[in-house]
Amino acid sequence: MKKALVVQGGWDGHDPKGMSALLAAQLRKNDFDVTVSDTLDAFKDLDLTQFDLLVPIWTMGKIEREQLTPMLEAVKSGIGIAGVHGGMGDAFRNDTEYQFMVGGQWVAHPGNSGVTYEVRMDGVPSPITAGLENFSVTTEQYYMHVDPGITVLATTQFKNGVVMPVTWTKHYGQGRVFYCSLGHTVDIIEHPVALEMVTRGMMWASERETELIPVL
Repeated sequence: MKKALVVQGGWDGHDPKGMSALLAAQLRKNDFDVTVSDTLDAFKDLDLTQFDLLVPIWTMGKIEREQLTPMLEAVKSGIGIAGVHGGMGDAFRNDTEYQFMVGGQWVAHPGNSGVTYEVRMDGVPSPITAGLENFSVTTEQYYMHVDPGITVLATTQFKNGVVMPVTWTKHYGQGRVFYCSLGHTVDIIEHPVALEMVTRGMMWASERETELIPVL
């Protein structure tokens, strides 16, 4: 049985407990043993090598070096990490190495949560998005700074024509990284297509690489 660590907290506006419950339930449905923690000390106090997947759900906030370093080293060593929205893509704004691991950082959401837009499965073919159809949501449309080295799986287009990644994967050392910018509220991830995509993304991230991947 695989093991996952979900660490939830930070800004309450993103309902970290609700999102934690949803993603933990999806992992358990896929035969994961899930540990849920509400402290960043979990990254330094627990033996992270026992886990196959880390799921941070912690918007903004500050992470101490002794908490962050074990997380980064765990992912570099091959443990996967996966998350959604600000819980992973707008956490720990002062830690650029964390942002480098994620592959992006939120900078704006023009129109706030009232924007209706399409999520398009028009990126690189992947088992994470295979067979999934484009769908529309009314929620925050994340404008992000993104790593040019990410593998884009799904996108959205802003009114000014800018095409922005919504879902991507990358590697950080030997670890697989999955991110989806949806998830301002739990019901957005509960959309059947979004939930399937995010669940597949967590499954993908939990797999160990069979080939060596150079660390930058």
